[in-house]
Amino acid sequence: MPADPRQRRAARHAQLPADSAPAAPRKTPITADRITDAALQVVAAEGYDALTIRRVAAVLGTGPSSLYAHIVNKDDLDDLLIGRLCAEIELPEPDPATWRRQILDVYAQIRDQYLKYPGISRAALATVPTHLETLRVSEGILAILLAGGIEPQTAAWALDALTLYTGAYALEHSLVRQRRQRHDHDWVLGREELLGRFSALPADRFPHTRRHAAELTSGTGHDRFDFTLNLIIDNLTAHRGASS
Repeated sequence: MPADPRQRRAARHAQLPADSAPAAPRKTPITADRITDAALQVVAAEGYDALTIRRVAAVLGTGPSSLYAHIVNKDDLDDLLIGRLCAEIELPEPDPATWRRQILDVYAQIRDQYLKYPGISRAALATVPTHLETLRVSEGILAILLAGGIEPQTAAWALDALTLYTGAYALEHSLVRQRRQRHDHDWVLGREELLGRFSALPADRFPHTRRHAAELTSGTGHDRFDFTLNLIIDNLTAHRGASS
């Protein structure tokens, strides 16, 4: 390479000889978005328990050190994952007349996003979100609750309770689904078998479980999810009436 700067610049812009070999294609640069994409790919295929920095690096065809130029640690990756899912959530304009339905709809969206990726809601549990998309969703939910006339302190704690339940609900569903796919899943009972076992319990020791076996095992789809969210929301409105 010429020592003179002008000669070096001229050499860089000089036309390559016709018989020169083409330059090797450059690798796609590692970015936070590509890391998030790869992490979601791992979770979708193998479940959240399989997610490690090393596993994500392998999907990207690089080493773990390349990822640490863009993320701090596994917790930081979790924040990116939940932020990506929250980016898919559509938030309505808060409406005092329909705020209950709006809350149920937003949390159903969050639930469905979690269920797409087995166990991923674990990344949202016991963490303080910093991703702007995650904060956008919590801001939107808080706005809906306040529009419904809920006192700010009650609304803040309701936001936490509803979010925690949604994450736990999705995690349980994901774990059951994963266990049913394993060969040693016999202990995961279907409703009919569970109903039979409850009904066969000694009546003197388990009178209520035996008598109400059908109620204890009832519910299809997301019936129990809707029940619990409505239970929380009903209590919010009762609390609002008592404090006014």
